[in-house]
Amino acid sequence: MIKRKFISLISIFILLAGTVSAHEGMWIPMLLKKYNIADMQKKGFKLTAEDIYSINHASMKDAVMIFGGGCTAELISDRGLIITNHHCGYSSIQSHSSLEHDYLTNGFWAMSDKEELPNEGLTVTFLVKMEDVTEQILNGVIDEMTEDERKKIIEKHIDELKKEASEGNDYQIKIKPFFYGNQYFMFTERVFKDIRLVGAPPSAIGKFGGDTDNWMWPRHTGDFSLFRIYADKNNQPAEYSEDNVPYKPIKHFPVSLKGVKKGDFTLVFGYPGRTEEYLTSYAVDMIQNKINPERIKIRQSIIDIMSEDMEKDPAIRIKYASKYARVSNYWKKWIGENNGLKRLNAIEKKREIEKKLTERINANKDFKAKYGHLLPEYKSIYENYTPYKLAEEYFFEAVWRSESVKFTSKLAGLLRKGDDVTEEDINKIKKYARKFFKDYNISTDMKIFKSLINLYYKNAGKDFQPKIFNFVNLLQKFNVNDDIALNLFADAYFGKTFYLNEDKFNDFIENYTYGSEQDEKIKNTPAYNFFYDMVNVYYTKIHNNTEKYDNRLDKLNRLYMQALMLTDTNKVFYPDANFTLRVAYGNVDTYEPKDGVEYEYYTTLKGVIEKDNPDIYDYKVPARLKELYEKKDYGPYAENGKMHVCFIASNHTTGGNSGSPVINANGELIGVNFDRNWEGTMSDIMYDPEMCRNITLDIRYALFIIDKFAGDTRLIDEMTIVE
Repeated sequence: MIKRKFISLISIFILLAGTVSAHEGMWIPMLLKKYNIADMQKKGFKLTAEDIYSINHASMKDAVMIFGGGCTAELISDRGLIITNHHCGYSSIQSHSSLEHDYLTNGFWAMSDKEELPNEGLTVTFLVKMEDVTEQILNGVIDEMTEDERKKIIEKHIDELKKEASEGNDYQIKIKPFFYGNQYFMFTERVFKDIRLVGAPPSAIGKFGGDTDNWMWPRHTGDFSLFRIYADKNNQPAEYSEDNVPYKPIKHFPVSLKGVKKGDFTLVFGYPGRTEEYLTSYAVDMIQNKINPERIKIRQSIIDIMSEDMEKDPAIRIKYASKYARVSNYWKKWIGENNGLKRLNAIEKKREIEKKLTERINANKDFKAKYGHLLPEYKSIYENYTPYKLAEEYFFEAVWRSESVKFTSKLAGLLRKGDDVTEEDINKIKKYARKFFKDYNISTDMKIFKSLINLYYKNAGKDFQPKIFNFVNLLQKFNVNDDIALNLFADAYFGKTFYLNEDKFNDFIENYTYGSEQDEKIKNTPAYNFFYDMVNVYYTKIHNNTEKYDNRLDKLNRLYMQALMLTDTNKVFYPDANFTLRVAYGNVDTYEPKDGVEYEYYTTLKGVIEKDNPDIYDYKVPARLKELYEKKDYGPYAENGKMHVCFIASNHTTGGNSGSPVINANGELIGVNFDRNWEGTMSDIMYDPEMCRNITLDIRYALFIIDKFAGDTRLIDEMTIVE
């Protein structure tokens, strides 16, 4: 009973207390009517909460979806046409590309439904409804329980609820914690599996500026791609089939040609991935001063090697384009995040919050009894946790990042099956290998491997070294330094691992049977032995310790969140992002990145032309685009003779919001969210309303590219255009 009373108190504080920064927050759509809508309408929004989220009639939520596994997309026609970012569709575009059909460089445009390309494994996921199930999940949970006891009860209730909710339907059910497990929501979802590529501009438009401009403003990137959802003849989700037809949705966004002005209301509706707004000073200190610097160092080494090889060979550029983008994206984000945390003096600000919290806790006898131990315990845990967390980061960033290690893990999984290996298992390995070798260059992987094991050996910690590295100490006795020893190991690793050669692997797998000499052949390779040693180190020396401290932190974080909410009734608390559907709202606005500089809120095609450099792949403006610029042939998409490209606003976004619809006060699509400004990337940990801006592709630029650049007017014709 005490627990239930506490849950209701938390809900009251979430919904009713205080105020929050004007544009900060990622809000739960089903709760907008109870809290946010009055504030939104005051800022200019002209619709209702029901227009955004409803389970009784068609609403915006029915036009927004998870795209793949980590982006957002939205419907823009009644024939299942969706738009997302170019970088979200990048791996699909890349998978269809070759030297003969280089869709990354040249773009792709289907001029009919028949030309649209299927994408194996690509899905989109719609939210049907969400429900607060906190009371059901935490039923029977009491403070006196251990964390293991608590987790068992919660997992049991989650399994029961999911089973009950999925009976008699084909819905996907998810239950996720909010506020570190103080609240739980259930999500009923519908998954479509036949998603086809419809259109993508060349990378010189869709990825214009490449990694140099990534996370930056001013921005001139036409970051969009188009796909179409297909369904069966009954308009239901279905596996790919030639008989499938374009999906007919109950809601799609009208597309606005009105543009934006400074101060205009904007709403971002999507699936932000992860934020950590309520971290303690100890956690921020670890991230800023221990973890991020090492992450940056590791990824910098990968970027340097990939970029050098990609510049030398067009075939390698195609193979590694998507991999390079994945590596470089968060490398640059972490650099900006650290700069922002330092500028904000984030650690000290967190300490001030903790100081005030301590005063409030100490002023209440019950609070002191329940929460008085929190901050001293945090301090103790992070002192012990940090070395293991650093080693864990090195394992995933420097070891698991290697392509050969990932491939070896698949073969190791095959060996673990033992006598249970089936023909289906063999076929899965063959399928994985075909995809792996299609985009693999052993020389590039070898260079990266050499660099990464060197970094791991020198920085992960002496207690976390694999046995296979003992030879380094042995060679030191013969005056062979560490670098040379590790290079010798890498040469043997690649030279004596037969399965990293596509032909040798194919010969091997065609005749594979468990228990034969073939197993020993795998086990005797340096790559397998390195993998086996590293996995052993991870599970026996790293993971068991990080898991122990993570479990302790789970409880502390949950109690810390309670303490913050119950002792500060003047603050509104929004839940951290966890890749569930959220609303962020703000206004189109400028910002000042440094003294004496103010950035305008929009960019134009003129800026694209000014950046043109035929000698640099990411800045080589297509001739057709330059021709349209010279003629000022913009169709109905220009504003006062200018072709707008991007704009910025103060919406609180993060990874996962890529591809999210940016909506005006009338509920019309005005843009596609694709990035944040570099100065604001610390917003995952600490939001700064003066500096944080989301970067949006102006939808008019996308229409201009589709219509005037590509000539794919059939797509324009199926949209609902609002002038």
